[in-house]
This record gives sequence, C-alpha cells and structure tokens, in this order.
Amino acid sequence: MIEKKICMLGSFAVGKTSLVTRFVTSIFSDRYLTTIGVKIDKKMVALDGRDITLILWDIHGDDEFQRIRTSYLRGASGYLLVVDGTRRDTLVTAMGLRDTILQTLGDVPFVLLFNKADLMDDWDIDEATVASYRHRGWSVIITSAKTGQGVEEAFVTLAQRLSPY
Repeated sequence: MIEKKICMLGSFAVGKTSLVTRFVTSIFSDRYLTTIGVKIDKKMVALDGRDITLILWDIHGDDEFQRIRTSYLRGASGYLLVVDGTRRDTLVTAMGLRDTILQTLGDVPFVLLFNKADLMDDWDIDEATVASYRHRGWSVIITSAKTGQGVEEAFVTLAQRLSPY
C-alpha cells in the first residue's frame, strides 16, 4: 500500500476543510468551523491500476495572527494551495505559503486551486490572473466545494504528479 502525505494550505476560510470533506465523503456543509491546528483524513485513489492512499493534512488557515508551523509540512509529498476567488488577499497569502514550502520542502508537486466557483459573480480575481498562473506552467483548477466542481480533479491531478506512486 502506497501512502502519500498531502497538505491543504491557504488563508482562513478559503474552503480547505470543505474541499477535503467533499472529496472524502461527497458532503458539503454551509456551517463554517475553523480548523484548530491540523485535521487529518485519508482517501484511497486508483491510478494506473495501483492504489494510493492520500493522507490529507487540513492545516489551519494562515493569517496575521496565526502562521503555519513548518513541522506540519515535514514529510509532505505534495500540497494543494487554496485561494478564495472572492478574496484577492488570499492569493497573496497563498504565494507567501508557496515560498514557505519551497524553503521547507523544496519544489514538491502542488496544484493551485481557485475555490468558490459557485460564487463566480462575486469574484475579486479575474480570469487574466488565473491564466497568468497557468502560463507559468502550474496546474491550476477552479473548484467549488459546494457544487463539487473540480474537486475530484484537483486531488487526482496532484496524486498523478506524485512520483513514484
């Protein structure tokens, strides 16, 4: 059995917990519960006829009051970097977290998620900004934990980029 640690990173309230819950249980809840420390879930995915278990570390949101502990990042094979499309400041925080990851783990696989596609009319981030990250060669997926849009794709895309699996 192959197991890979995946970290969920982003500002507070970007939807990290909702994305994990949608992926693991196919459920969405409108109730907001802040993550204290880290919450760990797991789910097995089949890739190329082989099973890989993703150990999902849903880490508390990063903000001016609470920073990500680098000890939570150790041993991670990859990460999902989550941005709330309705809050441009969460993109700035995400890029800071990416710098922290590069310093802590090096250049491990990741996928950049622009979450809350169900609220697209309220987005503070335009398509040109999203496209600029794709032009860097990054894997970028627009997601909605509420509707399920892009959620499975996000986790599977990251799992495929992990090597060797």
